Amino acid sequence: MSVDTFAGKPVRPQDRINIGQLVSDYFTQTPDVSLAAEQVSFGTSGHRGSASKRSFNEQHIIAICQAIAEYRQDNGINGPLFLGKDTHALSEPAFASAISVLIANGVNVVIQSDALSGKGFTPTPVISRLIICHNKSDANNIADGLVITPSHNPPSDGGIKYNPPHGGPAEGDITKKIEQRANELIAANSEGIKQLSYQQALQSSLLVKEDFINHYVTQLDQVIDMQAIAKAGVTIGVDPLGGSGIDYWPVIAQQYDLKIKVVNEVVDASFAFMPLDKDGKIRMDCSSKYAMAGLIAMKDDFDISVGNDPDFDRHGIVTPTGGLMNPNHYLAVAIHYLMTHRDWPKSCKIGKTLVSSSLIDRVANQLSLPLSEVPVGFKWFVDGLADASYAFGGEESAGASFLARDGSTWTTDKDGFILALLAAEILAVTGKDPYLYYLELAKSLGKPCYGRVEAVASFEQKRVLTALSIDDVSADILAGDKIIQVLSHAPGNGAAIGGIKVVTDNGWFAARPSGTEEIYKIYAESFIDDNHLQKIISEAQAIVSAAFKAAGL
Repeated sequence: MSVDTFAGKPVRPQDRINIGQLVSDYFTQTPDVSLAAEQVSFGTSGHRGSASKRSFNEQHIIAICQAIAEYRQDNGINGPLFLGKDTHALSEPAFASAISVLIANGVNVVIQSDALSGKGFTPTPVISRLIICHNKSDANNIADGLVITPSHNPPSDGGIKYNPPHGGPAEGDITKKIEQRANELIAANSEGIKQLSYQQALQSSLLVKEDFINHYVTQLDQVIDMQAIAKAGVTIGVDPLGGSGIDYWPVIAQQYDLKIKVVNEVVDASFAFMPLDKDGKIRMDCSSKYAMAGLIAMKDDFDISVGNDPDFDRHGIVTPTGGLMNPNHYLAVAIHYLMTHRDWPKSCKIGKTLVSSSLIDRVANQLSLPLSEVPVGFKWFVDGLADASYAFGGEESAGASFLARDGSTWTTDKDGFILALLAAEILAVTGKDPYLYYLELAKSLGKPCYGRVEAVASFEQKRVLTALSIDDVSADILAGDKIIQVLSHAPGNGAAIGGIKVVTDNGWFAARPSGTEEIYKIYAESFIDDNHLQKIISEAQAIVSAAFKAAGL
């Protein structure tokens, strides 16, 4: 996918969405669930879509919430449901729809104290932390949670994801039940859905308001050495990218006496303040140098600069020495630092996805730590983080979490706050910013060249790619190197990849369809040079094209 002419540049008038039309479409457009594109469909992180495309409308949300209410009843989940929303335009009406159905079903819904004032946004990791803390203290009234967010997706999109009692993203068997039941309800013209008027729901005693910000912020020193950051006087520039954690940073600064400056305080559902992403769209991707252009321009103003996506489950790290860090490089640094500066059992595993850098493998090998490689999706790390058998779980898309300092569970979902603050702790404790730390790792373990390319893919093409197997790769050489491994299932847990990964001694590629967009992705890495990387990508594209051709596509 080529870089758009306007990538990294300010939003133009024609790039802005019509928020009024979008919200109107949410309430007035009716999905046809006989069409796959308009069904409830949970990808790697919940159901996402757009109201104008009839893939994220009120019928979707009330059906999903009814299905979740029934799932709770069937599985004895009788405690509170923590409900959060991000700053996307569709999150506000979906939040109201969710409340009206959940309350009608007798669910005790807990929301941020100012969530009904047009503010009160709640990050994904905060919901996870709330669930974990509640269930640890009250095992008889088990809690779960919902977050209304499409993550970093464009402003026209909406999303909703369910976190069951373990606090992390719901497993596939749970989401399958929810989406199947939700589609049945929509097909039956919403018959069987219990729903109060929004005003009735707001007056119910089942709706409770709590201070989520204070609950989360006061516990941060359990996972990050906040005292070290304060003592070192690290200056931190923060761009929330208009996301749900914007009101958290000032409280963090005050609570721990940190030198934090929020460089962008704008919350605007059109996200018109964002530089355009690589494809010329507005996308709040904190791992994109185009979307993060504003913060990168300020890199010399702070010791560490950090950005997050709208639901704050991802992180972007900017240093004066290296600019925006490659997410893979930072994951390797974070793992190496944590495993040499925390007193955690050496039996704890390092969790990574199949498309994350092999530099992580080399770090784990150097420190004699067990490594677990799983398919794409943070849900694969949940159990390990919940029972503290995983010290760290991370994805190449700049999402990760890790254990509390005492080795207990912190969150079982991605936490952009702690990965951002960890960058400041690394500088405070070692005197090296994370990029300089990375250069030292690369010098001893090898310098990776990593790339990801995307291409438009139809539903049928994505289906073919998902079904690729070892038998579909007939080559025995990749970019001049002998192929030593072809994977269709993850070695860490035996789960299907939803594509393939091909490995040599000097590099690898993985090909898989996106779970949330109409594209497929090829991830690749070389430990030789960029030319070798481009050869790997070219040959990977040829393998995928051959699979499409064989299927008559």
